[in-house]
Amino acid sequence: MFTLSWLHLIVLILAAFRLTHLLVFDEITAFIRRPFLTIHEETDENGQTTHFATPKGTGIRHFIGSLLRCFWCTGVWVSAGVVALYALVPAAFPLLLVFAIAGAAAILETRV
Repeated sequence: MFTLSWLHLIVLILAAFRLTHLLVFDEITAFIRRPFLTIHEETDENGQTTHFATPKGTGIRHFIGSLLRCFWCTGVWVSAGVVALYALVPAAFPLLLVFAIAGAAAILETRV
């Protein structure tokens, strides 16, 4: 087992948040989602366009598609990966710190 300070816990939380958002929502990772999800657009009577995703295929492809369209579901697996990386590869902490800072900046940006 490893010792976890409050500061490191906050870094892990923010890194997991940012990585989850990166996988589920950001355009830069659309290529990862594309094999697993079909994106649909609907425009309402006010001209507002809404995008929603449906999983493609069956089996593992459908499972991964279902996972990638759910922020909460993906967050669990990303969090597990972040903790594993922290525990098994301590030298990766600066990378996690970069994602944590980006996560904090994203939170601040959406709250302003």
